[in-house]
Amino acid sequence: MFIGIDVGGTYTDAVLTDGRKIVNKHKILTCHDDLLASLLGALDAVTAGQDTACIQRVVLSTTLITNIIAEKKYPSVVLILEPGPGLSHSEYKFDAPTYIVPGAVDYRGREIIPLGREEVFKAGADMVFMGYDRVAAVGKFSCRNNSHELAMKQLLEETFSGLTVEMGHTVSGHLNFPRRIAGTMLTAATKELFAKFVANVMESLKARNITAPAFILKADGGTLPLESALEMPVETIFSGPAASTLGAMSLSPQGQTSVIIDIGGTTTDLALILSGEPLLASKGAKIEELYTHVKSFAVKSIPLGGDSAVAVRDGQMEILPERRGPAYCLGGEGATPTDALKFLNRVEIGDMSRAVEIMNRLAEETGKTPEETANDIIRCACRIVVKAIEQMFISWEQEPAYHVWEIIQETKIRPQNVVGVGGAAGGLVPDVARQLGCKPIIPTHAEVANALGAAVAQPTMTVNLRVDTEQGSYTVVEDGTSGTVPTGRMFREEDALKLARDKLFQRAEDLNIKAYVSKTEVVHSEVFNMVRGWTTTGKIYDICMQTPRDILFYLGQEGSENEQ
Repeated sequence: MFIGIDVGGTYTDAVLTDGRKIVNKHKILTCHDDLLASLLGALDAVTAGQDTACIQRVVLSTTLITNIIAEKKYPSVVLILEPGPGLSHSEYKFDAPTYIVPGAVDYRGREIIPLGREEVFKAGADMVFMGYDRVAAVGKFSCRNNSHELAMKQLLEETFSGLTVEMGHTVSGHLNFPRRIAGTMLTAATKELFAKFVANVMESLKARNITAPAFILKADGGTLPLESALEMPVETIFSGPAASTLGAMSLSPQGQTSVIIDIGGTTTDLALILSGEPLLASKGAKIEELYTHVKSFAVKSIPLGGDSAVAVRDGQMEILPERRGPAYCLGGEGATPTDALKFLNRVEIGDMSRAVEIMNRLAEETGKTPEETANDIIRCACRIVVKAIEQMFISWEQEPAYHVWEIIQETKIRPQNVVGVGGAAGGLVPDVARQLGCKPIIPTHAEVANALGAAVAQPTMTVNLRVDTEQGSYTVVEDGTSGTVPTGRMFREEDALKLARDKLFQRAEDLNIKAYVSKTEVVHSEVFNMVRGWTTTGKIYDICMQTPRDILFYLGQEGSENEQ
């Protein structure tokens, strides 16, 4: 049996699956002041009366890191940067105290300027004097040679008690200095808080006699063992949209092209599945105003949910981009789209008498009947969603993966389906699909699709390998390990691919997920000739290899979809 739990902005959902069937599911309101309590409340509900010894895997999707960053509930981080020659230092503008230190490594990983250890020491003394204790140390080409970052970490932590240093090369193995700075800064800011959350979860699972391995969902739809994710908490941001995408995918016809609409209490998330494959964002996740190297699905969140506030202005119905509490029919104080859906018998939740009461009240303000008022609210919500989807297609069509898909299709077509998940999906998605000219699909279990997406997500692993046959060396960017290879023509591209595959399997074994790793795919591969005196003296291979992002099983193949 598998457990999936999604801690969302409004609700926390949990499912318990056995084979291809959901045997138990539960939904509770999320307590923002205590996400752990919400998670455990949902966990206890779906495992009640079950033999926990039969649980094989637990997967979590959580808004913890998203909330910490969005609400700026993290401690200050100091940046120590080694940009080397090139762009003016004034261009590196981050909302953090910043120290620029001398030193440089070139694009091949060769030291061209020794690290300014004295300047690093002065920076450390200065930040300790001002009361800072977290440092992000990042060099421009540290992913090619991490020795300067290692030296900064050693000098600062051994000299100044209480300082904790996060290094750029451990956060990302890709070039683009500003993105690596942003990712390292956010990792340093959230790592301790995330570690406390993980420790509490592991302790709580143990107290419930759940010994199955625990995983956490990443923004790109892959999972990592919970304890391994301690080193990369920022990877878990936007895991909610990833969970809804995977959940909708598992409940939908296999291999088709669909727009996914996840209508939550506070927001609606939009995603795209192309011929059965979720579309990834090529530029990486944007966190606040900072672009990072965090891989994520190409998703968009809009401020519209079942609990969005409804107001009448100048006699016209308007849905505000904010949540002021639950729907009136669920005990809240104001009108929401959920109340309109309840009044029109499009959702099962809520108290009909209260829905009638609030629609009558709004009707007095609009001068229309309660039925017309409720329908106006639904039409307004649909207009917001349709407009957002049409705007999102402009972004989706800029993605390289979308261009490739169009070439394969040999024609410019739009998705076949609009798949709705979330509590309000059944009431809104049919109208949205009709306006888009697509087939609406509201799967069974749509209300807990996020939790199901977590349960079925496949563990993933990535390795970035750089080989320089002129120097006779290689480096695995993720952990900084290095070694030697034959020089010159004795080492070929197929040798580099085999080495990357071996290193990927080794990392999977180190993280105890080798059982899930069988297939691999090359995400990126470049070869550069090194020429000296008109003669090729070696090659540089840059290879990114990963296990494919996928789901463990589909439920939609056994009639669990319900077309409207």
